Amino acid sequence: MLNSRLTVTLTLIVATVIVVSIVGVGLGVVSSVRGGFMNRIIDLLSWLGLAVPNFWLGLVLVSTFAVTFHVFPALGLTAFSSSPVGWLKSLVLPVIALAAAPIAVVMRQTRDAMSNVLEGEFIRTLRASGLTERSIVMRHALKNASLPVVSVLGVLLVSLLGGTVIVENVFAIPGLGSLAVSAVSAHDLPVVEGVAVYFTLIVIVVNLFVDIAYGLLSPKVRVR
Repeated sequence: MLNSRLTVTLTLIVATVIVVSIVGVGLGVVSSVRGGFMNRIIDLLSWLGLAVPNFWLGLVLVSTFAVTFHVFPALGLTAFSSSPVGWLKSLVLPVIALAAAPIAVVMRQTRDAMSNVLEGEFIRTLRASGLTERSIVMRHALKNASLPVVSVLGVLLVSLLGGTVIVENVFAIPGLGSLAVSAVSAHDLPVVEGVAVYFTLIVIVVNLFVDIAYGLLSPKVRVR
């Protein structure tokens, strides 16, 4: 019972992490480079992302894009083997609902980390050496600013486990989160314990990957 739903939950979490990484890091980098008006936009988006509950956002997305405009399916998750396009479309709304708050956090963390790195002396040396701004930002500054961003992503990925419990129930997705809710309602203690064990294992694996990422991004960590 747990294994059949684990894949669904992991798919939702991995898709959300990919969206959060691309959108959050991308907007954070752009904000740190351009500053000014872009910083105010990032602050506004961050406040909105953190203020809006994911279950309310999920209901609004269903009402707008599924009921009114019929762009995406309202409920369930289409199997990839039956329809890859349908599978992708069924992931869009729950991923957006789950990713809104993490994107806000990653945007601000990336912007602050990048701003600190771009003010460093080695960045001025690279500019004086004639390197292009694109090369400086993407190859040097982003790598040096990535450690705090990876830390935040690891924490957010763990927090997504709690978010999946809500989002899976809003969108009627058959994952571990919806199974946990139904098991609690039925007072099915073994299933609740099984879900807790699976969530614990996911947290351990995530922390392991974060530590490995530290070693890949920073030689100092590997030496220590």
